[in-house]
Parts: sequence; C-alpha cells; structure tokens
Amino acid sequence: MNFEGKTAVVTGGSRGIGRAVCLELAKGGANVALCYAEGEASAQETAALCAEYGVRAIALRCNVASEAEVKTFMDAVVGEFKRIDILVNNAGITRDGLLMGMKEEDFDAVCDVNLKGAFLCMKAVSRIMMKQRYGRIVNISSVVGVHGNAGQINYAASKAGVIGLAKSMAKELGGRQITVNVVAPGFIDTDMTAQMPEKVREGLLSQIPAKRIGTAQDVARAVAFLASDLAEYVTGQVLCVDGGMGM
Repeated sequence: MNFEGKTAVVTGGSRGIGRAVCLELAKGGANVALCYAEGEASAQETAALCAEYGVRAIALRCNVASEAEVKTFMDAVVGEFKRIDILVNNAGITRDGLLMGMKEEDFDAVCDVNLKGAFLCMKAVSRIMMKQRYGRIVNISSVVGVHGNAGQINYAASKAGVIGLAKSMAKELGGRQITVNVVAPGFIDTDMTAQMPEKVREGLLSQIPAKRIGTAQDVARAVAFLASDLAEYVTGQVLCVDGGMGM
C-alpha cells in the first residue's frame, strides 16, 4: 500500500493501536501528524519511530473533545504539510461500571472523547478533503460498539455512535471521493487489556475462534487497507478485526 505524498492524522497516536497505525502508514510513505492528550514522551517516541521510515512526523497535544483545540491542531497540520489525506479517529478512554452505579460525569467523559472527539475531527477535516476532492476517514470503534457489553454502557454507546457518524458522513461526502469506514477491534493485546484479571482474559480467549488475542498491528493493517486506494470503492462499512469473536 503506497501512501507517498499523503498526510495522515491519527488521534491518540502515542501508544497501542494508535502507535501501530502511525507506523503502518509511515511504512507506506505517509507523513504523520499524531495528537495526544497526555504522555508527551511516548507521543514524541512514536513520531521518531515514524521518521525512521524516511517520512516527516509531528506529535502535538490536543484534547479532541475541545473544538478550539481540534481547530488549532488541524491548522497546525495543514500549516506543516499543506494537506490532510487520511484521518484516523483512534483517541478513546474508558470509565467502566454498571449502569446503576455509573456517575453522570463518567458517561459524559467517555462520550466527549470517544464520540464528540471523532465528530469534531471529522468536521474539521471535511472542508479540507472536500476542497481536495479526496479523503480517507477511518473511525476506530470496538466489538463492544457492535454487540454491547455489560459494565460498559458509556463505552458501548460512544463506540456505536462513531459507527453512525461514519455511515452518515459516507453518504454526505461520497461524491467527493471521500470514503468513511470503521474498524471494530475485538480483544486486542494493549495496555488496557493487560490490566484485566487472568480469569477474564481466559474467558474472552475461549470465545475467539482464531484462538489468540489480536495485536495492535492486526488492527493497523486493516486501517491501512481502508485508508489506501485499494479500498476506493469501500465506504460506510464496519470491518471487525476480532478473530471471529463477534460471530
């Protein structure tokens, strides 16, 4: 997959799936702009790793739930690279808990970052991509957003929401050679899942036909396909990268 001459924006790109996506796109020749809310050292390390592929890469702090900060970030990217060809909405947080005990602020915080953040970033790049008459947008959802999960009402709602965003935007912008798709990862080996109790991990593994936990690179490769010209006639779709877990 060739991304030479293209610029990719990846939110939440400092570690885990976000870092893997940045590296996969950089490997294909894309210049990369990633944003982070915290963990500056890790974000700068991601940018440095991308640069090893001979591309330009920058890491900037941005709270994607703030329209003003998103605008500042996107303006800085355009100022540096002159265009934005790919947007990967990966930034996300969790505040798990059962519905009866969930605090309103925990519901709001998750939806603000995961759902509103994706909306603000999509809105910010839409005008740029429309003018270019070219764009690739990939939202990172979750199998939880497709099937739901007890104890994750807020997370499931936010991740289902980014699917709705993608399908609606795909219909709005399809005539401008802009595709909008979703990758829904399953049980992926990340810092977040590493904190799960061993019994929970074993229970989840037993539900996966592929009989292994997914990797961040499994997800990154799917994102790269949807961001490439190989997928120019694919839009409004949800690609589950879950080893068959959701069947």
